[in-house]
Amino acid sequence: MHYLTVSFTHKNTDISIREKLALSEEEKRTNFQNRLKEYPTINETIVLSTCNRVEIILSVTTCDETIKYIYEVLSDISGVDVDDLEERADVYEDNGAIFHLFSVISSLDSLVIGETQIVGQLKDAYKFSFDKGFCDQKLSRAMHHAFKCAAKVRNNTAISQSAISVSSVAVSMAKDLLGRNLGGSTALVIGAGEMSRLAAKHLITHGVNVIIINRNPEHAQSLADELGEMATIAPFSKLADLINRYKLVFSATGAPQPIITEEIIEEKEFERYWFDIAIPRDIENCDHDNIHIYAVDDLKELVEKNLAQREEQAKIAYSIVGKATMDFFKWLQSLCIDPIIKEIRDKAQDCAIYELNRAIKKGFIDEAYKEEVTKILHHSFNSFLHVPTKKLKGIAESAEADVIVQSVQYIFDINEDQSEKLNMYKCEYQMENNV
Repeated sequence: MHYLTVSFTHKNTDISIREKLALSEEEKRTNFQNRLKEYPTINETIVLSTCNRVEIILSVTTCDETIKYIYEVLSDISGVDVDDLEERADVYEDNGAIFHLFSVISSLDSLVIGETQIVGQLKDAYKFSFDKGFCDQKLSRAMHHAFKCAAKVRNNTAISQSAISVSSVAVSMAKDLLGRNLGGSTALVIGAGEMSRLAAKHLITHGVNVIIINRNPEHAQSLADELGEMATIAPFSKLADLINRYKLVFSATGAPQPIITEEIIEEKEFERYWFDIAIPRDIENCDHDNIHIYAVDDLKELVEKNLAQREEQAKIAYSIVGKATMDFFKWLQSLCIDPIIKEIRDKAQDCAIYELNRAIKKGFIDEAYKEEVTKILHHSFNSFLHVPTKKLKGIAESAEADVIVQSVQYIFDINEDQSEKLNMYKCEYQMENNV
């Protein structure tokens, strides 16, 4: 078994290609993962699709053949040429795949270093795959430890202190562009998801009144209620009117096609600043002198400042990720069933021989019978361990195997610190799902 990740991010793929690769729609993502799961070398899959990245995370039997198939399916779905995909993709195998996963979830590979959205995004991606049956034991193991690694990075570094996101960077850019305090102005926020929520929250912090538009008015109202009196809602039917009325627009919907198109844009005398923080993009390219459109990739200058400020903390975080990766593979090795069974048998045999020698020494058994008694004891503990051994081998590939194996290790004192490891093997999603 191998861990494998095929990665398209802001580092290797420009926004025009990323929006073609986007798998944010449930039906499209389900179709993609179904096609992957059908391939004989692919065991499990998780797909993460955000504004800055598409990560295809897999458990496979072989890598080279699988990678070619992934490119073919992704090309078929996205329309991007296979050669182009191959040239752009970053591919990680085994240790590299786990190190990359831990780096991503710890927000070290994000456009905005230290942003906190990525943990929730990966949790949602894992939940989707787990509930749909696309992943099981192998990727669950990696995700459990990834969540723990991210928590350790948060708790042991200052990388997420005063955490910023793509949304907050967009608001900061708006403040810089207008060259003044934003207080008292009004901004239109399109969408009611996490990106929109963060944009609205930061705007309100700067004293901006926010109008929220969403296709689902209940979601818009729920977000407005959360944000307080400076947030109001408007029906989606008012979109054309509102984008032509206000200077500031922040859009972050999950729409597969642009929702702001040339045909609904009117010429106005005032300058307008539109921030498109969605993938695929929400705003169609248009040629108006007084409309300034900024997409995710246009925020890089502010992002680079963020990176420089957090560089020292990032070094500490990477060392945590490196150690967590090594610990993960040591832990995997410790879960091998056959060595555990052998050690249990060895312990049983050692105890039997020790007690037999004591009995001979005290005169309870004649030395002449030692060989025969040894055989009887050997057959006895083999008979006793037959059912536990069979059951351990039977659950080796099941999702609950790791906790059971660790419990056996703890009970028989096979490895040190097993009580700590038992508590470590928890996944936030599964904990919530089992409540």
